[in-house]
Amino acid sequence: MYYIQSRWKLEGRKLCYYGLRSGENMFRNSVPVSKETLIKSNSPRSNPHTHAAEFDTLRFNQRVPKRQARIISAMPKELTEDEKKCIGGLLGVQVVCESERKRIPQSLSEATFCKGCCANDYIIPGLEFDSDGYCPFCQTAEETKNLRSVLPVIEDIPHSEKSRFDAALFYTGGKDSTFLLYYLSKVKGLRVLALTWEIPFMSESARASIENAKKKFDNVEFISHTVNKNDLKRFYTELYSLSENTCACPSLAYLLFYPTLVENRVPYLLAGNEPAQMLGLYYNHIAPKIAYSFADNKFLTFLFNAARILILHPPLKQGQFQTLITMEQLAYGDNPLKKISGYSNELVSNVVRAIKAVPELLPPVRRSIRRSSWSGKIPAFVHLDFDRILGESYDWNKTRDILIKECGWVPPDDDKKALHTSCQLERCKDCSQFMRFYQCRSRLIPFSAIEISLASRSCVRSREEIMYEMENLLGFSLEELPEYSVIREYIDDTGEKS
Repeated sequence: MYYIQSRWKLEGRKLCYYGLRSGENMFRNSVPVSKETLIKSNSPRSNPHTHAAEFDTLRFNQRVPKRQARIISAMPKELTEDEKKCIGGLLGVQVVCESERKRIPQSLSEATFCKGCCANDYIIPGLEFDSDGYCPFCQTAEETKNLRSVLPVIEDIPHSEKSRFDAALFYTGGKDSTFLLYYLSKVKGLRVLALTWEIPFMSESARASIENAKKKFDNVEFISHTVNKNDLKRFYTELYSLSENTCACPSLAYLLFYPTLVENRVPYLLAGNEPAQMLGLYYNHIAPKIAYSFADNKFLTFLFNAARILILHPPLKQGQFQTLITMEQLAYGDNPLKKISGYSNELVSNVVRAIKAVPELLPPVRRSIRRSSWSGKIPAFVHLDFDRILGESYDWNKTRDILIKECGWVPPDDDKKALHTSCQLERCKDCSQFMRFYQCRSRLIPFSAIEISLASRSCVRSREEIMYEMENLLGFSLEELPEYSVIREYIDDTGEKS
């Protein structure tokens, strides 16, 4: 009996792989399935005595069309020799006998772990290892060490003479954005605009951290936005139907605050992302390697600015292009070229679709996009590399103590949690991404699975700490988590409750 190998799935004219492959096959996640394969034989014309009519009969009998997709879609099944010839190079890799089928772990205790980090084939089903037992993260550690960010990486932000603020950041009260706020304000002495989107699912520790920060930072102006409950419910309902979670940070915050940034002529905009988050975009096949060097490519920048000048728009500085395409995607939808490229971000695409359920949010930001594009007064979307500014690897254990002392940061109830700390529904996002990927319903590898694997590779946390978080604090569960009731209660709330 023959089967489609585990983690491979027939989708139209392709066999698609749901996992992360090893070596040179890392991103070779689809194999075309031919419409038909002709079984070739030696041409009877090699015999000079063959009559033309007889040749046509032989050709008809010996070149029989076999549809690969039809055979594969009928699996599991026994294969005839004819069908094996039709399957061709798929046999033994994508199509295997029962004894060669890979078993997918159903728990961490059943998982195979990488020898170099905490990556395993439970949190990333379909994860492959090389002959030495190393995962693709460890195999490619050297070649990806310089992939810092898809945004321009800067080390210094100058004081602005044209704005009350030197920089703005999206502040959630979580560990990463709090560290960025601390670095910009207290270490660099900059005037910072801290922007907070008050989501209904913000964790209590994050709320307390924000209130404490307001008392600790004298050169920071805090602004918060909310969306009325009816509009937010429409948005969350649509997003939940698409992603099976309500995670929209920071995408919706970009829309809410962009007019404020333009009006105040803020020169720089930063998002608090630790190194593992940025590198995760590459391994999730969301950003190609060239995206990490695009901002430094003078030729591409010249071409883009030349096109802008032709349509009477001012040229853009480093980081402004990234701001513009980010805002335009959210306000107008995905660019068709993105789909053609093969690189897409399912999370952002679903948020973009969900935003259409609340079209009233779009006119203000669209006006600001047009106005800033014409004037060139666009905040530069840039990235501060935590590793680089610290002069060493971003060590969470050291950073936590600084944040508590200097910023009044309040850790989550379980202070061993080190990935995401600002939302009480973070585990729901983990769980939905994990279950969708595990069940081959999404090509998106759970972000937390990639990030915790990369974090463990950098050796700034112990294996015991990583394992504890992986098993107890993240949402790698094949069963629905209790936190889902919070989402459903919010979405189903008719407004009659107090």
